Amino acid sequence: MPATYRTPRRHFLLYAGAAAAALAAPASALRAQTALTPTPASTEGPFYPEAYTSEPMTQLVRGALLGEAVPLALQGRVLDRFGKPVEGARVEIWLADGLGRYTHSRDGEPKDRDPNFTGFGWMKTGAEGSYAFSTIRPVPYSGRTPHIHFAVIAPRAARLVTQMYVDGVAQNERDYLYTRMARAQRALVTAKLEGDAKGQKARFDLVLG
Repeated sequence: MPATYRTPRRHFLLYAGAAAAALAAPASALRAQTALTPTPASTEGPFYPEAYTSEPMTQLVRGALLGEAVPLALQGRVLDRFGKPVEGARVEIWLADGLGRYTHSRDGEPKDRDPNFTGFGWMKTGAEGSYAFSTIRPVPYSGRTPHIHFAVIAPRAARLVTQMYVDGVAQNERDYLYTRMARAQRALVTAKLEGDAKGQKARFDLVLG
């Protein structure tokens, strides 16, 4: 009769444990991969920049600022929905100056704007998906709470257009775009600013769908 091979109990337990881990891995990996919620999209608005510099522009402040402008160091990362940094994504920002005017032909005359604020900038993310701009804390203007417009163009992803809002601003609760979002969505587009009237900083990560 053929010899009977018996697997030692400790080997059997090891094999069983490995098999269980292999079966469980896909589910746990899937949970990790779907942990991030994409940043809610928003309207581009009427003042999307009419022209861009051919080279990246990250310094939007050129000199002494007018109005209610406060310098803001803005940084963050662009991630995919699995939490992986997105390299080579073009990040664009645009916002009103401290006088509440956009750098746009449809928003008043040039003489009514701050000449030391460009109003828009862009750059491409590096290996860590990071971006950084030297801009200003957004100010309110007629009908809108303070906000910064963003557009993200990345390989293998739909263009994301959204807006970043400032935490703790009373006008948020009266803004027609902000109040249309569920509270969970608001949290994804609201940034906390730190600092004082001399300068502030903020972090705002963007998750592509």
